[in-house]
Amino acid sequence: MNEFLSETPSIDYNNSIIQEKVQELKNCSSDDADYIKRSYIFVRDEIPHSWDIGVDVVSKNASEALINKTGICWTKSCLLAALLRANQIPSGISYQLLTLAEDDSQGHMIHALNTVYFEGKWIRIDARRNNENSDVEFSLDKDYLIFEPRSEFGEIDYMDNNADLDERLVDILAKTESLFEIPTDLKF
Repeated sequence: MNEFLSETPSIDYNNSIIQEKVQELKNCSSDDADYIKRSYIFVRDEIPHSWDIGVDVVSKNASEALINKTGICWTKSCLLAALLRANQIPSGISYQLLTLAEDDSQGHMIHALNTVYFEGKWIRIDARRNNENSDVEFSLDKDYLIFEPRSEFGEIDYMDNNADLDERLVDILAKTESLFEIPTDLKF
């Protein structure tokens, strides 16, 4: 379980800006469940997905997503994991392979979401935001997924739980200066 509480370069929760946000969230939370929900809602609603708002900035880790107030799902998941781990709540990252379009004509992209260990079980939560095709509520009782993979288009739910952002994604972020340079046909 220690690896799901550890700080990493991508999940840099000892950064002072993250610690400030942790304290702010803790101060208004009644318990761990409330803290998880508030952290989730903060990342979902206050840190928009870069693609959705059309900004070119590439946040490369949790603290940059908070500083830039935007990130793609990879770094939004790092930020949520950082907020949770900083409060001693185990968290990880899970992946899905999703199409870029309504079908597989434009290829696939890796989507990242979070895992959280709460009351003796792992739950997956996705702070990406609901979209026009999905409207699900936050839950600590069952997996909360924005996207339901469609096997007919080669989409996959890996059902995994990783202690850190995948090194291939870290490498892509490290080499990328523009959101629009991120490869759009990624697969694991």
